[in-house]
Amino acid sequence: MKNPKKDGRAPLKMQDIMNDNLSTQGGAKQATSPIGGAELLRVIEFLEAFTSEVDTALEVTSPNPYLNMTLTLIRNHIEGKTVTASTLVDSSGVPYATGRRKLDEMLTSGLVEQRPRTKSGKTFSLHPSANLMSKWDQLSGRVQRLAGQNLGASNKDDAEKDYYFGGSYMDGKTIPAPQVLPEPLELTGGVRILVHGDPTFMVMENLKRQFEQIIGAKINQRAFSIDRLHEEALRNFDRKVSRYDIIAVDLPWIGEFAEKGLLLPLDSILDIERLDPSDFHTAGWQGTHWAGRPYGVPSQTTPELLFYRKDWFAQAGIEPPATTEQLLDAASNLHNPSRGRYGIAWNAARGTALGHQFMMACADFGQPILNLHPIAGGYNADVANRNDLELTIDTHLGLQAAEYLKNLLDFSPPDILSMSWYERVRPYAAGKIAMAYGYTLLAPYFESDPSSPAFGETGYLPHPAGPSGQPVAPVGGYVLGIPSNISQERRSAAAEALIAFTSPAAQKLYVQNGSRTAPRYSVGADPEVRRLSSIFEAVDAMSWRDELQFWPRPPIPQIAKIIHICGEEMHDMLRGIISPRDALKNSQSRAEIALRT
Repeated sequence: MKNPKKDGRAPLKMQDIMNDNLSTQGGAKQATSPIGGAELLRVIEFLEAFTSEVDTALEVTSPNPYLNMTLTLIRNHIEGKTVTASTLVDSSGVPYATGRRKLDEMLTSGLVEQRPRTKSGKTFSLHPSANLMSKWDQLSGRVQRLAGQNLGASNKDDAEKDYYFGGSYMDGKTIPAPQVLPEPLELTGGVRILVHGDPTFMVMENLKRQFEQIIGAKINQRAFSIDRLHEEALRNFDRKVSRYDIIAVDLPWIGEFAEKGLLLPLDSILDIERLDPSDFHTAGWQGTHWAGRPYGVPSQTTPELLFYRKDWFAQAGIEPPATTEQLLDAASNLHNPSRGRYGIAWNAARGTALGHQFMMACADFGQPILNLHPIAGGYNADVANRNDLELTIDTHLGLQAAEYLKNLLDFSPPDILSMSWYERVRPYAAGKIAMAYGYTLLAPYFESDPSSPAFGETGYLPHPAGPSGQPVAPVGGYVLGIPSNISQERRSAAAEALIAFTSPAAQKLYVQNGSRTAPRYSVGADPEVRRLSSIFEAVDAMSWRDELQFWPRPPIPQIAKIIHICGEEMHDMLRGIISPRDALKNSQSRAEIALRT
């Protein structure tokens, strides 16, 4: 990490920085160290307080209208508030005519952009241009550096440490705040979105006002549980015209939705390169494809991991488990119902939840549920053009997976058979569970709550492997796609909204407001993001090790039915109604019927 006292630059005066970065003369300089919205606000608050103190202390000072208007413009941009010319001039601190003239200079120089607020084009909202944001990013980084260099240390030794504003300085490429679109989207009634009711999409709902400023249109979002989301998406296709401009699609549904024609291929409505496909985690991007064409953009790439209490493991002298056998041993050692502690929590609720868990357990033992072709790192789940697919549920490895789930019962909470997505993580967050299988999107239950016993004490692992398997982090999450029956006049604007909602800047904003999913490498590598959670570094490492895989739930058109079937039969097995062999036999026969329909 570069130390600000050793970077070879002479100390700068505050006025030099202002002149260099906020001058209305000359072209923009390239931003060398852009920072994100949270840090931009901290710098704005510092400069506002600093200038106020100077104005109070020195009666002969005069306001800097360029600075005052810039502070107001960028603050409101980050907070998603509308700025008009009159409100911006009012913030300048100088007489109206002078402020109007200074604003005109900023408009002429390209620091401020106007966007029509109405179809007539007679009224405008004002927004910082990319040029201004680049300059402000540069200024903010230098202000932080100067503060750390000159104010953050009381002696020379302390000055060698990288501190600023009470936080650690991290030198690295960060993603700036989202930019407003040059033109507001023309969508009557606003953008209509159908999503899953999970923490990440709820973060999007909380940020609705800010994104309405970014795209220049209202946002109407409806959220459903996973099964109801699937049903509503199918019902929507039966309508003459789609009720939604964008819909969230669970990764395994891609094959079904593509085969039934529910989604538009993205390459038919936008230039795919605008999405920067190489920036997405490989498994997440591949999972959006069917027959070689992309049908959605990853909004959440959320692998299911094993969460474990590092402090409990350390106290017991137990190593984090790398195999299913080690996991069962650890669960046995840490299971103590008399103290209200249990070894592990997982998806064991009947139907869809348990069906997912069973398929992932099969993957732990090296068994896909179809006769997928082996490839380096796992299996090829691109099955769109195959006509020789056969189910491989009732197999020797499938039996090991089923028996493994049955063994987990011995070290699970008493209500495990009703636990699904959220129920398995809540008791873990409450300090009652040693380990829990859970998607990264559920990590906010304990990562965002300092009162949680698991706060700061959680480690992240891929699924421990069975004897014939290898560590795997089954990729889940949602992609955003455009319904095929959307009206023709809304398609172009819907595509622009889709790009805006899945950009690196947007996805970083979700993380900063509580999400723990990062579909893009650039977001996971952002220093501000990494400071928020170790989960991003862990997932990136799994991706580079090729442990992120989407083959455990291959996206065949019938996958939703097959998942539900397996979840019903395995639940009967866990309840002791049928044996593991019978559960596999029943799952195989019922799934074969579903595969043929």
